[in-house]
Amino acid sequence: MPAISTLELDYRVDSGDFFARIKDLPDAIWLDSGQPLAVQGRYDILSAVPDCVIETHGDRSTITDAVGSRRSAEDPFGLIAELLAPLSTAPLEAHVGPFVGGVIGYFGYDLGRRYHRVEPPQQMLTSLPDMRVGRYLWALVIDHQERSATLCFHPLCPVTLRRTVTEALRANHPTAGSIELTPFTCQAFTPQISKREYLRQLEKIQQYIGAGDCYQVNFAHNFNAGYSGDTFGAYRALRTAIPSPYSAYWQWRDKCIMSLSPERFLRIRDNRIETKPIKGTIERGKTGEGDRRNAEALLNSGKDRAENLMIVDLLRNDLGKNARIGSVAVPELFALESFANVHHLVSTVTAEIAADKTPIDVLRDAFPGGSITGAPKLRAMQIIQQLEAVNRSVYCGSIGYIGADLSMDTNIAIRTVVGDGNHLHCWGGGGIVADSIASDEYAESIAKIKIIMETLESY
Repeated sequence: MPAISTLELDYRVDSGDFFARIKDLPDAIWLDSGQPLAVQGRYDILSAVPDCVIETHGDRSTITDAVGSRRSAEDPFGLIAELLAPLSTAPLEAHVGPFVGGVIGYFGYDLGRRYHRVEPPQQMLTSLPDMRVGRYLWALVIDHQERSATLCFHPLCPVTLRRTVTEALRANHPTAGSIELTPFTCQAFTPQISKREYLRQLEKIQQYIGAGDCYQVNFAHNFNAGYSGDTFGAYRALRTAIPSPYSAYWQWRDKCIMSLSPERFLRIRDNRIETKPIKGTIERGKTGEGDRRNAEALLNSGKDRAENLMIVDLLRNDLGKNARIGSVAVPELFALESFANVHHLVSTVTAEIAADKTPIDVLRDAFPGGSITGAPKLRAMQIIQQLEAVNRSVYCGSIGYIGADLSMDTNIAIRTVVGDGNHLHCWGGGGIVADSIASDEYAESIAKIKIIMETLESY
């Protein structure tokens, strides 16, 4: 099979200018580093027109390609491995960048119920699949560190698609900010449950903790709003208001995802795994001195450090299921990372994949991420199912890619807005432990997403 082919384009610091040129192609998707405003991001990955799409609802998946559609009860991650297998025969050693074709999409939180035998949610608030991924045979990779824009084509990418993509990306289009979009309007977000009900649910969680059922439960509540118009402009406003290194935008039919995630779930390259759980959050201060005090308070918070450590231990265990014995390590514990609206405590856990395991095994066995379940994971997920009124959908799942070479980078889909029909859905949550103060937890859950809801309402 021929090797990967590449074409260099003129670099642009705002990848939205490139995405505007392909946004109307089928299943156009943007894995967004948040540049130029985000601190940690490096790569943007843009693609469109997958040759196959898998949509999973419950225990059934629908695989759609040029031939038609078929249904399957097989393991969704096994189906992904089958999609990737034909791509891995191409020579990949000469490529530049993190992605040269493979699977891009999301793994919704509710997909995890299948693997942990947790009951379905009480109410399905959105109709999005539990998992939706496409096999993409080309990508535009923008490297903001090297200031390069490389168009990569897998050998299996059809000539006609190569021509369409190349012409679109090289055309003299206007910038993303000047293209005409259907006007976007968003009504005020309303909570699915009242503050009083939220506080009651937290009381129940602490009763579970006191009884020894668990150590921590990540509890979330939902806000929704009616909307109309094109969400691309709204997403660009969001990425300006809350620039985040693991963001994503995807629109198809009457669905969309706008994720402004600050958290990496799994990065795998050359059989090395990295996960960066977030536990511990405080609002940014209104003055420089106030901001410093808040950051110091978070760094010195015994509660937040204990909460973070619980999840680090959970992830060490999750990675250990598929890691080479003795390779699991924690090179960074309780590091401070600052974003537009909050400070976070972030730790880093690493490992090497065992010789008889694959990156897909790692993803399956660590999913969903421990930072958004609690500990121990199974019991925490059972309590979440009992106390949260609606399904989480994409929220608290993961968005990202698995490449033809089985490299991987996925986020934890927090700070994420889901569009379904004419409604937008947004969730806020946090980890609840024995010494959590319910009113403080409620305020923190609002602080995390307030800027998202206000940006959409005022766009």
